[in-house]
Amino acid sequence: MGHWTVVISDERHEAERLFHHDTLELTGIGQPRPKPGDEVLVVAGHERPAVVALGLVRPVGSERDPDDPAPSDDEPLVVTYTRRTFDEPVPAERLALDQPVAPVDPETFQAITDSLRPAVDRTTWMVSLDLPIEASSPAEAVRVFWTYVMELGPRELPAFVSPAGDELAMQAFVLGEEANLDPEEEDEDHSA
Repeated sequence: MGHWTVVISDERHEAERLFHHDTLELTGIGQPRPKPGDEVLVVAGHERPAVVALGLVRPVGSERDPDDPAPSDDEPLVVTYTRRTFDEPVPAERLALDQPVAPVDPETFQAITDSLRPAVDRTTWMVSLDLPIEASSPAEAVRVFWTYVMELGPRELPAFVSPAGDELAMQAFVLGEEANLDPEEEDEDHSA
């Protein structure tokens, strides 16, 4: 089993952070590249690179010729996430990041994975999005609601999150990060 780094662009990092994906698919990787079963550190951030996920390379599909096991340069690299650290990335200063995909020695790979926070048990969260919608019927209101959600998305619409059963702990999130939506607190901050 090999160990690798895969560097993703800032735009791809934002998309991976905002939406839950089971896999990361990258094209234009070239050679050298990981083989199915290899472990991967997913790195993001050009100014301050950090490990944002761990993954396992999986086969692209059954269409590969068994007599030609090497992937072609234009074949996508598919990584199945095994651990996500998007909310608490780990600095990647120990890694050589001069290529989009590069091998990593096993000791460095292990040291970085050991520095990741252990996976925590899953909790039930209540997530809501409330929009005042003017419509002539409930069905039309729902259609308009989904249109707004698709057009504005997580970049403009705040989602409200609280642990199940503790609505007083509700927090607003915009762009995948906690946001203060209280205009009175903002006014107090500016007047200080």
